[in-house]
Amino acid sequence: MATNSTSDSSRPSQRLLGKVALVTGGATGIGESIVRLFHDHGAKVCVVDVQDNLGRHLCEALGGDQITCFVHCDVTSEDDVRRAVDFAVDKFGTLDIVVNNAGIAGAPCPDIRDVNLLEFEKIFAVNVKGVFLGMKHAARIMIPSRIRGSIISICSVASAIGGLGPHAYTGSKHAVSGLTKSVAGELGKYGIRVNCVSPYAVATSLAVAHMPEEERTEDAMAGFRDFAARKANLQGVELTADDVANAVLFLATEESRYISGANLMVDGGFTCTNHSLRVFR
Repeated sequence: MATNSTSDSSRPSQRLLGKVALVTGGATGIGESIVRLFHDHGAKVCVVDVQDNLGRHLCEALGGDQITCFVHCDVTSEDDVRRAVDFAVDKFGTLDIVVNNAGIAGAPCPDIRDVNLLEFEKIFAVNVKGVFLGMKHAARIMIPSRIRGSIISICSVASAIGGLGPHAYTGSKHAVSGLTKSVAGELGKYGIRVNCVSPYAVATSLAVAHMPEEERTEDAMAGFRDFAARKANLQGVELTADDVANAVLFLATEESRYISGANLMVDGGFTCTNHSLRVFR
């Protein structure tokens, strides 16, 4: 969770003043950090999630429905995504930024013969279909309105290399990277930028979502942090949801106005190094 939220709209550092953003999966985790950071930088934000109570509470904490709003939305349903996008536009008058953050990981399964096909299909439905629908309906608004918008999807280091997660998760994140490049190729003629952000391991509820609820303890989260720290390339720095949100903020602003089709790795060099030969360690 971002720690520097403020209701002061007069700060000169506000980089999204006057912009309207929609964030899927915005009620918790990385999505919540993005929502809070966008709010800090002056954007009006539509929070999209299936977690109604958490989403509404977040909007209330950020000042109510004049600057934030919540919409229940299952990103695998095109009707839901269409309604959420239309709600944001009706509420705030436009749509400049869409962040496709909603995603699931699935349970570890070390043997492909044991993969549950229903779970495989669900992961692709949320992680790939949901991202595609976000892109499609962002374009539906941005193209005719001539909005030189920014579409950003949360990807993963699993989009670049294998062996970092279940097959469905890895395949889905490769697909998000591919969709980003393809849609960037189409929407460039309209001045619409399309990018994705691929973080290394972040200690959020998603990291332990596959565990039984009674096992999702502070000790389990501490174990995840310790494991991620030991396997990281960049030592002495813990990757947080706020770090990912800062990368998304950069891609949402004019500071990145000529960046499109990129998969921005927020991984401390994890995907570009291989320490198995222990040359440096």
